[in-house]
Amino acid sequence: MKIFRGIARSGDRVPVALAIGNFDGVHRGHQALLAQLVAAARRHRLSPAVMTFEPHPRELFAPDAAPARVANIRDKIEALAANGVERVFIQHFNRRFASLAPERFISDVLVAGLDTRCLLVGDDFRFGARRAGDVELLRSRAAHHGYAVEQLATVHEHGVRVSSSEVREALAAGNLAHAAALLGRPYAISGRVLHGRKLGREIGFPTLNLRLAHRRPAARGIYAVKVHGLGDRARPGVASIGLRPTVDDTGRWLLEVHLFDFARDVYGRLVRVELVHKLREEARYESLSALSAAIRQDAAAARALLTAVGPAD
Repeated sequence: MKIFRGIARSGDRVPVALAIGNFDGVHRGHQALLAQLVAAARRHRLSPAVMTFEPHPRELFAPDAAPARVANIRDKIEALAANGVERVFIQHFNRRFASLAPERFISDVLVAGLDTRCLLVGDDFRFGARRAGDVELLRSRAAHHGYAVEQLATVHEHGVRVSSSEVREALAAGNLAHAAALLGRPYAISGRVLHGRKLGREIGFPTLNLRLAHRRPAARGIYAVKVHGLGDRARPGVASIGLRPTVDDTGRWLLEVHLFDFARDVYGRLVRVELVHKLREEARYESLSALSAAIRQDAAAARALLTAVGPAD
């Protein structure tokens, strides 16, 4: 896979079949669109490509009302690659880009910038300044600009529309089984293990720390987890996704994992933390001893639960 920040340079440009969207979570609805994208690319001998946006458009215009993030950019790209995408264009979404008139978006971005020959969009796709562009406009300009438009209907699961919003709601409710059904895989977060304040080690629960890049992660709280990437099998543990209100007032989100029966130095390693079961919400404690007691109880609950569901893969 090739990844571009913005539009590729002319020397690295090839004709593409293109899908456009945020693709947060790359859920089963996205996967259906991507399967159609790859099939169209093969039919027309094009490269299957995706344009996505950073930050999410609503983070620019209404940051306090922007949706929580299901996936970080690394996990999004990995999921796109797993679904056959060969080229990803990560477009920086700023006010200049947002102000492009729909006609300019078609001529300057889709045609001149990306050499789009086949465009696949969902039934609710909107684009351009004030979201004025729609599928009908794309179709009306297709013959002039030399691209085809294919449209995909919404995917439903047991009568429920498969969407990033539905995944967010499932994660917020701690319903990991429903989230997994919508995603087509267990929900997980990946990242590199960072150095922290070593506070967990001081209170008897050393942790692996992963930074969460976004201000509003969709999953929050205390979880029983499996950690992949530290050997030939997943490692069981207990994790916190939160703001650490007892010990930190920076407002920075962090994923902390305490692994059971594990003491190796793995700083810098890339790991994937699979959430298995939500134990509770994050809480503030009056002392480090109270925090330590809560972690001890969470660890015991997570160990028992993970033992009951079977050994780590």
